[in-house]
Amino acid sequence: MAVLPGDSGWRWRWRWRWRGSGARPVRAGFGTLLLLLLLGSGPGLGPAEADQTDEYLKREHSLSKPYQGVGTSSSSLWTLMGNAMVMTQYIRLTPDMQSKQGALWNRVPCYLRDWELQVHFKIHGQGKKNLNGDGFAIWYTKDRMQPGPVFGSKDNFVGLGVFVDTYPNEEKQQERVFPYVSAMVSNGSLSYDHERDGRPTELGGCTAMVRNLNHDTFLVIRYVKRRLTIMLDIDGKHEWRDCIDVPGVRLPRGYFFGTSSVTGDLSDNHDIISLKLFELTVERTPEEEKLHRDVFLPSVDNMKLPEVTLPMEPLSGLALFLIVFFSLVAAVFALVIGIIVYNKWQDQSRKRFY
Repeated sequence: MAVLPGDSGWRWRWRWRWRGSGARPVRAGFGTLLLLLLLGSGPGLGPAEADQTDEYLKREHSLSKPYQGVGTSSSSLWTLMGNAMVMTQYIRLTPDMQSKQGALWNRVPCYLRDWELQVHFKIHGQGKKNLNGDGFAIWYTKDRMQPGPVFGSKDNFVGLGVFVDTYPNEEKQQERVFPYVSAMVSNGSLSYDHERDGRPTELGGCTAMVRNLNHDTFLVIRYVKRRLTIMLDIDGKHEWRDCIDVPGVRLPRGYFFGTSSVTGDLSDNHDIISLKLFELTVERTPEEEKLHRDVFLPSVDNMKLPEVTLPMEPLSGLALFLIVFFSLVAAVFALVIGIIVYNKWQDQSRKRFY
């Protein structure tokens, strides 16, 4: 199989092999990888790790230096909100200052069924341990550009939220160490409990020491066959480690990707260096095709979400025209029938007098 150069072509997706401090994956040809497997000399390329999945970079949903697709014009693929700023080496959602809020949203809805989002980020600031905040969120939601209290975005969202929380708000909890990564799926009926760090509604999570590091930090969100997987590379070893793995997650297509951050009395720099979305090509059996039909509201198997009433979709211009047209036709028809019946009644009345 030919391997095309660059991120824009199809490629075999093997376990990450890294080169240099830039943390870029080394891409080898199929023959080279096969030789390494046979000789057993390839680090991290054992038979159990040769997970073959074709993937394709979707540039309309991706962002990297020099950030040419970011702006306020209608032709821009990404839109800034609040205090977010474009710098030469990163996009800063919030600076290390109190009471700041910023966001970055993709303009293009995503209709992929299986995908993987790789986030290259950096959190740093002057605050000491437990004197910094508040973190940032990565979104795949129905609504975009909606500011609010959940890491700078709206509460009661519809979709998926992944939170990198750097400050513990719940004073009594002793079970987890912050910073902490968690995930939440909502159909619009759930509220994020900020005072309890989102614990009542989280799908899972893990500790992630991501502040003030001298090496690159990455987070990957993978959604394949309704399985949500979140992995981290934050230790400078260029290796993914598991954080969250939840089956039975049902996410509609046509939602928007975004990321947001907020600071309060405590602060940090929250920087996004790149966002790369890959379409994953996954084979499905006919039985899986039946099970994996499109859904209209987010949900998680074996997790009861409060029901919400779906708002009626606004009528299109054609539908509205047809409704008005046929209503007028029915009214005219009823008027004609009424006139005919009235005339017959009058004729019968006259005959009675003769």
